[in-house]
Amino acid sequence: MNLRRFAPLFAAAVWSLLPSAPAAAATHTYTVVVDKMKFGAMPAEVHLGDIIVWDNRDFLRHSATDKGVFDIDLPAGKTVRMRVTKAGTFPFICKYHPGMKAVLKVEK
Repeated sequence: MNLRRFAPLFAAAVWSLLPSAPAAAATHTYTVVVDKMKFGAMPAEVHLGDIIVWDNRDFLRHSATDKGVFDIDLPAGKTVRMRVTKAGTFPFICKYHPGMKAVLKVEK
């Protein structure tokens, strides 16, 4: 009896019994538009690992600055990507125009 021809079947059977790796959490990308001296709507559900694209459509430089968590420089007419690394509620301002305020909420 030639056992070599059964090797692929045996390997497939063993492979099917091994525990599968947990599915990786999906990463989402959200865009926040900065225009007319205002931050646009914040995304409703941001999770750790998600990406926020800051799209500065103004002709002025802005920032998205939280005390200690993030400080994103937003040159006029440019976009900047930020990966979310901490959960919580983060009120932030534009350090160049402190009247520009918003809140980013990040879930685990």
